[in-house]
Amino acid sequence: MKKVQLITDGACIGNPGKGGWAFILRYGDHKLEAFGSEPHTTNNRMELTAVREGLARLKQPCSVEIVTDSQYVKNGMQKWMKNWKRNGWLTAEKKPVVNQELWEALDELAAEHQVTWIWTKGHASHADNNRCDELASQAAREQTRSHGV
Repeated sequence: MKKVQLITDGACIGNPGKGGWAFILRYGDHKLEAFGSEPHTTNNRMELTAVREGLARLKQPCSVEIVTDSQYVKNGMQKWMKNWKRNGWLTAEKKPVVNQELWEALDELAAEHQVTWIWTKGHASHADNNRCDELASQAAREQTRSHGV
């Protein structure tokens, strides 16, 4: 099974506001960067979208180390998802899960792989996370996307 690393980040100018997402996918010496944007969104939606878009690029089951600075994404996938699904997509407070369609898509994609979640402090010493932040922020400002996205 191929071992890949997926580094992700999302950005938003205003929250809600203009948003951007980015990921870096690494496999051996290969590196793929991609980014995109939405005109009216939230930071959390962009964080989720970055991971979804990165996993969607994988063509076969892989061992994937996902590096994110989003506790929301990491905790959602590792801690909250099981209860949300058991409770019919309601939170512990019996309210609908925000961004349910993105969580469902991410859950489906992640199930195809062996996923390990790694949290990194944002805007700190992780070079690829910093690069994703630059790309996501630029995509949000300019409302652009990379070729092939």
